[in-house]
Amino acid sequence: MTTPGGPTVRRILVGAQLRRLRESKDLTREAAAYRIRASESKISRLELGRVGFKDRDIVDLLEFYGVEDEVQREMLVALAREANAPGWWHSYDDVLPNWFETFVGLEEAASMIRSYEIQFLPGLLQTEAYARAMVSSGAPNATVAEVERRVNFRVKRQAILHRNSPSHFWTVVDEAALHRPVGGAKVMREQVEHLLDMMTLPNVTLQVMPFRYGGHVVDGGAFTILRFPEPELPDTVYVEHLTSAHYLDKPDHVERYTQNMDRLTVDSLPPDMTRRTLQKLLADA
Repeated sequence: MTTPGGPTVRRILVGAQLRRLRESKDLTREAAAYRIRASESKISRLELGRVGFKDRDIVDLLEFYGVEDEVQREMLVALAREANAPGWWHSYDDVLPNWFETFVGLEEAASMIRSYEIQFLPGLLQTEAYARAMVSSGAPNATVAEVERRVNFRVKRQAILHRNSPSHFWTVVDEAALHRPVGGAKVMREQVEHLLDMMTLPNVTLQVMPFRYGGHVVDGGAFTILRFPEPELPDTVYVEHLTSAHYLDKPDHVERYTQNMDRLTVDSLPPDMTRRTLQKLLADA
């Protein structure tokens, strides 16, 4: 039976279990690395779930950690094999940076996604036309085929909001994103209509941080907080940069972002007033 959560989460689960087993025996990463003829940095990457697993490495580490229960060994080896299976997004690796593939894997597995957006509307709520305008302006040298693949990928990500057990998406969007004419007036009108449609879903919550509020608690950039159904997985904060991204899961870091997100939801327009704001935009267009 396939373990839920997708390959990214399975790698993290296997890595976390390997780390717990090593620490329970008071063994260093250096000692574990020596056992499988590897570097200490490889053990670190394995335990963080950032690389795939070889059966031989898993078996050798479990033996080194004193795991004698055959059922436990077989289950962990099977989970590691599942973790090596590529996710659907790997077929888009020609147009995606490696660091974003990790995010998509986590997004796919998350039960709750909370985000704050400043300049643009979140990818999970974008129409194809809005996404195409964004991709075209952000990658001016991309071919038509590359643009369409990126748009198709962005739209395909949105399936997590419509599956049988959908993720709950709660986003706060700065009002500036609603007034930035991405793709022109027609595209923006369709986009606002789409936002109103998405707000009818019970698992989607949208709030607008209005201009009139002035300065607010978040003085940095956009961010996303992901929560998972697996208790072994910590909440993770995703912060994207121009050429890379940070994944934060230390409790004090996550707590700081969570507090800011909570404050944003309190200070922003509640969903019913956000809906009226969107309707007014359409009426004034």
